Amino acid sequence: MEKIKSVCKLVTVEGDFAEIYHYEGVKEKFFNLLKGKKKALILIDAKAYVGFDLSQVKLESDTRKKKIIITQFPTPKLLSIETDFKYYDKREGWLNPFTSADLTEINKEAKQFIIDKIPKSGLIESAGKELLDTIALMETVTQSIGWTLDYSSLEIKSSTEQKSID
Repeated sequence: MEKIKSVCKLVTVEGDFAEIYHYEGVKEKFFNLLKGKKKALILIDAKAYVGFDLSQVKLESDTRKKKIIITQFPTPKLLSIETDFKYYDKREGWLNPFTSADLTEINKEAKQFIIDKIPKSGLIESAGKELLDTIALMETVTQSIGWTLDYSSLEIKSSTEQKSID
């Protein structure tokens, strides 16, 4: 283990992906006279976790009034992704075999392939809709210790407009 760091993240939605990624590589040898091809079909099973990085929540407290004021709440984002790769139809030429570095790079490209699909999947929007439930949970915890939670100045930012939560 190299490093441990404290995080505070709340996953509000998760999405499952099953995609096929096609990889093809060509390497030219002997002054471009011979070409070595390699290709693979990769089945990617992935689980994406989307939610809020609660370390970015900005809070102020009023101990006299026993009130916590939320002044800023983060936008939802991809928090983590788990991937599993299965290689099918893996073909390599004797001039261009797969190396461990190739497989590492292919896995990286395949993972990015899934990450690029997340904005179009609706997961970020679904996580954003969970914002009110997240604040309600925070409000319940705050009330359990006899305090109140003030989120009246908080704004929800969407791609087209800003809304206030009042």
